[in-house]
Order: sequence, then structure tokens, then C-alpha cells
Amino acid sequence: MSQHTDIDLFVIGGGINGAGIARDAAGRGLSVVLCEKDDLAEGTSSRSGKLVHGGLRYLEYYEFRLVREALIEREVLMNAAPHIIWPLRFVLPHSPDDRPAWLVRLGLFLYDNLGGRKKLPGTRTLNLRRDPEGAPILDQYKRGFEYSDCWVDDARLVVLNAVDAAEKGATVLTRSPCTSARREDGAWICTTKDSLTGEERTFRAKVVVNAAGPWVSDVIQRVAGANSSRNVRLVKGSHIIVPKFWEGPNSYLVQNHDKRVIFINPYEGNKALIGTTDVAYEGDAANPEIADDEIEYLLAAVNRYFKEKLRREDILETFSGVRALFDDGQGNPSAVTRDYVFDLEERGDAPLLNVFGGKITTFRELAEHGIRKLGKFFPDMGKDWTHGAALPGGDIEKADYELFRETMKAQYPWMPRDLREHYGRLYGARITMIAGKATSLADLGQHFGGHLYEAEARYLVAHEWARTAEDILWRRTKHRLHLTDAEQAAFANWFDGMKDAA
Repeated sequence: MSQHTDIDLFVIGGGINGAGIARDAAGRGLSVVLCEKDDLAEGTSSRSGKLVHGGLRYLEYYEFRLVREALIEREVLMNAAPHIIWPLRFVLPHSPDDRPAWLVRLGLFLYDNLGGRKKLPGTRTLNLRRDPEGAPILDQYKRGFEYSDCWVDDARLVVLNAVDAAEKGATVLTRSPCTSARREDGAWICTTKDSLTGEERTFRAKVVVNAAGPWVSDVIQRVAGANSSRNVRLVKGSHIIVPKFWEGPNSYLVQNHDKRVIFINPYEGNKALIGTTDVAYEGDAANPEIADDEIEYLLAAVNRYFKEKLRREDILETFSGVRALFDDGQGNPSAVTRDYVFDLEERGDAPLLNVFGGKITTFRELAEHGIRKLGKFFPDMGKDWTHGAALPGGDIEKADYELFRETMKAQYPWMPRDLREHYGRLYGARITMIAGKATSLADLGQHFGGHLYEAEARYLVAHEWARTAEDILWRRTKHRLHLTDAEQAAFANWFDGMKDAA
């Protein structure tokens, strides 16, 4: 076992909260280690609805502050990462059987005006019989509303935060669970063990941050041997992926009979992502699976509104994530707050900051607030800095992706448009780190199918901690949805051989 490495901050959990906290702290000049037991974003943070949004439905639970903060952050994140975050227009068919039209209009008015909206267009009323957005909707729904929110590649958002943290000096350890964390002489002695190589590393940290998401309580009790009066509620959200069944770039938001809302979003070009459910969960947070009744629930919600009826046979893929929400005592999982709560325990001059709850949209603000809470332990650290800072690849002219498209076209005229779009949307201005001085497709190396070339895979291994084929096919990218089983197997064989050769 290696000697202790002295650091300021040891962060447990490589989801969006942990990666955001590591980035914020490293940018203030703190020495940081981020450890994740699996791959970055392998848990909750790659299994979301992939939206940066204010949370329209939270208005019904009077979460006005949370919605306002999320709407403000929506604009901040659009500027920080315009390659992986972009506007969507959501069509909301109105059903008089559910919420009254005046209530929907009031909610959308608040949504338009609570957060100082600058970039996105506001709400408009639709005649679903006349306007093209109503074409796929059943004729019984005559009226609708259209409003703005944003799409995000959630797993890439996590990885880009980790990349930024590392480039500012942080050490990022993936597939390296924290096997122990104990207080000793006014500090934390934290040990990690790499599950692929067996390597153990030990750090002496001034402060530990527990951002383990669904495992936050487990880390408190088992790893740190501490206690907290805070509790989490585990809520499972499931999604299905089907072929896209409408024309146009817009998304849909439909109300179900139980007052929940379901998002139906364009996904990966010719597919649709539909979700989410909200189910109290008590199983293994590492391997949640969609249940039959969740599938029926989502299909029924869609089929209630659309002319084209979805069947189970249409489902291409499913995924489920477990959200660790702060337990505020609400019985209904949909009503449990999406706000975040910090629990700072200062026993033995070795502080432990536990992070409960949160949502992708407010991760930057959560990280900023969390590091502020630790300010008294690091009086010399830098000031808040992330509000106007681009994430890696997001430093494109005027944060305008359309302008960047033209730049890519001029820079790589030989590259097929859809491949340029793939690289642009995932890597933004860092496309040059993959394509480099290539002047033909052959220069990108072996082609594995779809848009997957050797150059991208090697970049992800070298710069984004991709350590298995699945890390590349499903979290760093979504190539898995575009490759045949045989192509995926061939890529996995190549990847394993590349690792062995290295």
C-alpha cells in the first residue's frame, strides 16, 4: 500500500453532484481526489430524463424557489455547454379531464417569468387541429400549449465536469471504491482500491464529501462509521426507447390520469425517449430494472394521446435509475422534494459533508453552495467561479452551436455531415482532439460501424477514463443504439485487445 497523499478534499461519488463539487473545488485551488466505485455517471446520473428544466410540475407543490433557481441555472448551463445542452419546444396537449386550462396557463406564465428567461422563446397556445404540432395527436384534443426547456446529454455532463476538475489538478479515480474512511489526528485517512487492477491508494484529507447518491447512507454508516439525522427516499424512474413516431423536432409532454406528466422526446435522431415513472424503491440501487407495470403505464400514457399506438414490441431499449431524494416526509414519491440538503458533521476536527437529493439542472449551484459551506476550513481558497465558465468543449463562439456547425464544416469538409454532428454534439470545440489533422475517414482508424471510429475510442480512453467497452458504447456515447450486436461484440474484442497491448 502506498504512503498517504495529503489533500484538501476527498469526494466520494462520481455522479453529477460529486463531479460538480470536485470541479468547483479544484478551480478554487484546493487539492481534490474524486473516487467512484464504478464508472463515471454509471448510476443515477446517466439514467435521467436528459433534461435541463425548471420542473414545471413542481409548481403544483409550491416549490417556487426550487423552480426559479432551476430556471436561472438552465440559462447558465446553456451558455456553459451549448454542445451538449440545447433548446427543445414541448407540446402539451390539454386534457380537460385533468388539470383545468387556466391552471396550466398560470403554471406556464410563472414558468416563463420566474427565472429571468433570456434565450428561450416563451409559451404559445396551439390549435391542435390546425397547427402541425398537433398532427400526431388524437382529434379529441383540440387545444394545446407549447413552451421551452432544454435537452442535455446527462452522462457527458458528468464526464465534462470530471475532465474540467482533472485539468484543474484533481485526481479522478474510476472503478475505485472507497474501502475505508476513518478519522485520525484531525484528518481523514481514506483508502481506495481499483477493482480492475487491485491497486490501493491512501489519502490524508482535511474534509470528506459524501456525494454517493443512492449510497449516501451506506457511505455514512459503513465506510465512514458516522451517523446522520437525515434520511433519503429512493425513487425509481424508468424510461423506454422506441422508434420516433412523429414528424418534426418538438417534444411532447402529456398528463396522465394520476396527474403525473410523461415526457416524449426525440432521441438519437430517429428514436424517442419516453419517461419517467416515479416508484418507491427498496431494491439494489446498482441494478434497477423496469417493471411490467411501469411499461404498461408509459405505453398507456402515450396511447391516450397519440394516433399511432405503441406496443411492447416497439420497445428498443429500457433503462431505470434510482434517485436518492431527501426524505421530507411526503408519502407520494412524485411529491418528494427535488431540492438538495447538506449535512455537515464536524466531529473530531475532520468534517464530513453529506449531500442529499438534488437534480441535474441545479448541480452547479449545489456544488457552489457545498464548497461555500466548507469555506471556514479553507480560508485561502478561491472565490466562486463556475457561473460564467464554459465546460470542456463548450468554449465555442458566442455559445452558438449553429455558428460552430459552420466552423466544423470549414475545418473538416471531407467529413460526412452526420459524423461532424456526432463529434460536435459530444465534444464541441474539442473535436480537434479526435479528428486532429485527419484529412479522410481512413485517418480516423478502424471503423466499427455507425459513427464509431478508432480515433474516438482512443480519445475516450486517454482523456475520459473509459476503461471498458461499455463505458464507450453507452455512457461516453450512445453508439450501442446504432450498432448491431455483432458490431458491438467486435468492438469489445478490439477494445480488450487494445488494453492488453497497452
